[in-house]
This record gives sequence, structure tokens and C-alpha cells, in this order.
Amino acid sequence: MAKKAAPRAKAKAAAKPKLSHLDKRGQAHMVDVSGKHQTERIAKAEGKVIMRKETLDLVIEGNALKGDVLGAARLAGIMAAKRTHGLIPLCHPLPITKIEIDINPEHSLPGFLVQATVKVTGQTGVEMEALVAVSIACLTIYDMVKAVERGMRIEGIRVLEKSGGKSGTYKAGA
Repeated sequence: MAKKAAPRAKAKAAAKPKLSHLDKRGQAHMVDVSGKHQTERIAKAEGKVIMRKETLDLVIEGNALKGDVLGAARLAGIMAAKRTHGLIPLCHPLPITKIEIDINPEHSLPGFLVQATVKVTGQTGVEMEALVAVSIACLTIYDMVKAVERGMRIEGIRVLEKSGGKSGTYKAGA
């Protein structure tokens, strides 16, 4: 005679996390968000472009060979966030209501700290949009400065925080 699973074991099995973009057969699919409530959702991401001190100083002084490095990177990040659904196959097109890109020199790196905040009122979050914005802003800095230094590194791209939706608030640890 088979034993019944204890209620606690059933709860653990039911709580096992699953990949939301895979169907029951393990095939990739776009998540159906039609049943979700529209809520305000905000995500903030960051990344770093590490470079030599001399290169950082050159960009800060505005003497980079290709012009306004930080302005171009900021615009590239904004444009990229708006096009995330065309870059990441299973992302939904979203009516983004705010994109803010902050690029600040960090002499301790040396380099730049790039942060993106993206906001929407919708049925799904904007973490991917914030991550794409940071990634493209960092890549734009690299592109515009590579004539001076090819050894720059892009590091630490991550979600810092997100709010809204069923899963609530997330804040990254230090």
C-alpha cells in the first residue's frame, strides 16, 4: 500500500520555482500576461565601464575623439530600452512611461557607473528594459572611447531593485 505524501512535502513540491518562459514540454514561449493587473512597475539596473585613469580624465574633459561620449551613451540607453522587445525574443512590447540614465565618473574604479531606471504602468515588469539600457549605454561608452583604450572592461551589469507586480519588491544586496 502506497503511503500518502505528507502535507508539508506537497507544499514544498508545489513551491518549487519554475522557469516562466518554458511550457510544460520545455519549449520557449511568451508568457501570457493578460490575466495580470496593471500596476506601476519600476526597475533600476547598473553596470560599470572600467578604464585607465587617463582615459576617464579625457572623457570628463570632453576631449574624446568622437565627441560627447556621455550624451551619446545616455541617448543610446534610452533608445535601447524602448526596443528591448525587438532584441530579447520573449519580451513584451511595453508602453514605457519613464527612462532615466545616470552616468557618473567613479575615480575609484576608474571608470563610469551607469544606472538606468525604467518605469511603466502595465502587466509585466521592466527589469529587462533597465538591463538593456545599461548594457547599451556601457557599450556606447566603449565604442566612443576605444580609439584611445581598447582594454576597457564592462562589468557588474545587474538589477539593483524592482517594484510592482505580484512578486513585489526586490533589492539587491551589496
